[in-house]
Amino acid sequence: MTIAIDTNVLVRLLVRDDEAQYAAAQRLVDQASAAEEPVLIVLGALLETEWVLRSRYKLDKASIADAFTGLLESNDVEFEHPPTVEEALYVWAQHPGADFADCLLTARAAHLGRSRFLTFDAGAARLPGVELLT
Repeated sequence: MTIAIDTNVLVRLLVRDDEAQYAAAQRLVDQASAAEEPVLIVLGALLETEWVLRSRYKLDKASIADAFTGLLESNDVEFEHPPTVEEALYVWAQHPGADFADCLLTARAAHLGRSRFLTFDAGAARLPGVELLT
């Protein structure tokens, strides 16, 4: 059973706001873990999850970062590219005003071998390796 989970499954696991869906999601993770095939979290689902946790559930940056770090340390789930997630979380922690999305996109571009990341977003341009396109 090799599976990836959608944002809504990941959110249920993290916030446990619907017991029936949480139980179904947890069963899925437990079954995958028993088969020694952790569920996959693709970067897009992680990006959406941060947005949902921040905008819908009003979680603060530290709580979201802690939740994502816990997932990184779990044997039950795996990320599409763990080094990208680790770097994004590191940069996000170092830059208080940064958006997680900018940190994740920048980290992924760097891991794909791009030496420059260009943006029109002045806030994002404050991140390491990001340049303002003028």
